[in-house]
Amino acid sequence: MNYPQATMLGLVQGLTEFLPVSSSAHLRITAAAAGWDDPGAAFTAITQIGTEAAVLLYFRRDIARILRASARSIRDREARYDPDARIGWLVLLGTIPIGVLGLTFQDAIEGPFRDLRLTAMSLILLGLVLGGADRYAASGRRKGRHALPRPRRTLDDLSVRDGVLFGFAQAAALIPGVSRSGATISGGLLLGYTRQAAARYSFLLAMPAVLASGLFELRHLIGSGDEDASDTPSGSAAAQSASSVAGVAELSWGPTLLATGVAFTTGYAAIAWFLRYISSRSFAPFVAYRVGLGVLLLVLLAAGVLDAQAGAPQD
Repeated sequence: MNYPQATMLGLVQGLTEFLPVSSSAHLRITAAAAGWDDPGAAFTAITQIGTEAAVLLYFRRDIARILRASARSIRDREARYDPDARIGWLVLLGTIPIGVLGLTFQDAIEGPFRDLRLTAMSLILLGLVLGGADRYAASGRRKGRHALPRPRRTLDDLSVRDGVLFGFAQAAALIPGVSRSGATISGGLLLGYTRQAAARYSFLLAMPAVLASGLFELRHLIGSGDEDASDTPSGSAAAQSASSVAGVAELSWGPTLLATGVAFTTGYAAIAWFLRYISSRSFAPFVAYRVGLGVLLLVLLAAGVLDAQAGAPQD
């Protein structure tokens, strides 16, 4: 992977990580459409450290408050009723499903799950789920002239059951095309939470899993031991020697750090814009975009313009 490719992929990662459109799908599609090697699950996980750093910065006051309340609840039983303490512990509880499933299906996630046909179907299916959840959230409790708005919950109402369900919704994002934020926001809307509460909790819930995954995947960079490999042609023996799987873009420090920095900058801007947007508008544009992109991808695959395995790892 060279620096221009890393810049483009970092930009895509940052712009799409927090929107319900699937950053992993966009990284995969961008690389396939440009004729590049698949950036791979390792590259995605490492650059997500940049986007999660944006979360840490944007929600720094909330996070500090949650950490203080959670620490206080360890020794003070009364503090366990504090909503901030409950959020802190439920974030850890909700991380367990994606951690267990991620390790269990690691080979599939890094291989067969990156098939573009699966990505296209995931884009469409989750788009329809998000649209249905958003309509449910906006619907009234009674039909007709006297319909009342459906009461919505905030993060102060978060329960253990909901924390676990949020966690399983997040785990669906192990499949490229599903979208971590899209899945957890859909789950939150169906559980009765406001758009803002579902989105904020989605960002907070992602932090432990994404940071752990990114740090775990850093072994690919440490193992490459070649900071200058990005200057070599992607098809050369030198470039391929640093990649553990054929067909996956080689990881090296320079381009990967650049992509992570770009993802941090654009990710911070995306968080600020997205939270303002959903405060007064629906998810309908994201639903239409997901379904349209998924259908377009299927058409391009059927027409032979794109190969479902383009740039994907080869056995």
